[in-house]
Amino acid sequence: MAASPTNPYSEAGVDTAAGDLAVELMKSSVRATHGPEVLGGVGGFAGLFDASALRDFRRPLLATSTDGVGTKVAIAQAIDKHDTIGQDLVGMVVDDIVVVGAKPLFMTDYIACGKVFPQRIADIVRGIAQACAATGTALVGGETAEHPGLLGPRDYDVAGAATGVVEADAILGADRVQDGDVVLGVASSGLHSNGYSLVRHIVTNAGIGYGDNAADFGMTWGETLLEPTRLYTLPLLRLIEKLGPSTGSGTGAVHALSHVTGGGIAANLARVLPQGSWAEVDRSTWSPSPVFRVLSDIAGSTLESAEGTWNLGIGFLAVISAEAKDAAIAALAAEGMPAWQVGTVGFGARPDGEFEQGAKGVDGGAVRLVGAYADGAK
Repeated sequence: MAASPTNPYSEAGVDTAAGDLAVELMKSSVRATHGPEVLGGVGGFAGLFDASALRDFRRPLLATSTDGVGTKVAIAQAIDKHDTIGQDLVGMVVDDIVVVGAKPLFMTDYIACGKVFPQRIADIVRGIAQACAATGTALVGGETAEHPGLLGPRDYDVAGAATGVVEADAILGADRVQDGDVVLGVASSGLHSNGYSLVRHIVTNAGIGYGDNAADFGMTWGETLLEPTRLYTLPLLRLIEKLGPSTGSGTGAVHALSHVTGGGIAANLARVLPQGSWAEVDRSTWSPSPVFRVLSDIAGSTLESAEGTWNLGIGFLAVISAEAKDAAIAALAAEGMPAWQVGTVGFGARPDGEFEQGAKGVDGGAVRLVGAYADGAK
């Protein structure tokens, strides 16, 4: 009897059947993000999104962003927990779009892995889909690629890209910022997805395993460090609308937003302030979340030394007109997002001392952190 023919692709380490199963497992999650604007369903070569609604805009501008989750995925792999990484991805991608005041429309994702484990891929995509739904974003397509030999069997990485839309005369940014504007800090949910190379370095050097109990947090270290990124998009869009949308005449109370990601608070705020302006962020107005304090203590370092790496408890910054401060804080609190004033924008001569300016290729304003962090939880 002749031997059954072998599949050379399978012999090379690629399991197409596992990939098909992964798609079947994720279909319902993906479809849940689809409104009538999404055409073609799941599995096509390209996602289709009906853009006819853009005809209602006077001058629609498309906003786009792409990002990944970084080495946080190593912790998910270490404890075999993959249902929150998707939210981290959406937070890193979609929350960048709202910075310019844009409403997200759709997103695509990409997962590269050494070997397809269908349930694991489905867990990742389910997390992406749930977070897309929570930000009003349609997940219109994606790709899972098996790369044996390049990645280990249990290794993977995730990335994504999203597109949104904003009226041309409603873009938020440095050109709207005025002398005396208030800078609000909006609380983060923890580390989000930045600085995990430092986190992993600290944990490894301390001999801590991700499955070890973290007494300060009542769970394992892995679970603590996988706390998902807070999603800011819809609360911030509602804040913009509530306080009056920006127009060409500059009537909106929300002037600029900054997503605190890589580079920390000072660098990211400087990117959305105009040249010639400055701000001092007062550390005494908040207390960094316990996870930052515990990691710094383990490392034998200071919180200040991590200011260029971690968000230290502030996930977003909002630059708004001073008279709208109380209304903005109340509106964000109603969304379950604690916010407080951390500084004020000034123009002209600035105080003596070192400021951070020119972050990530943007020659914007100048920012520095001053004072000492408050004790206890805010």
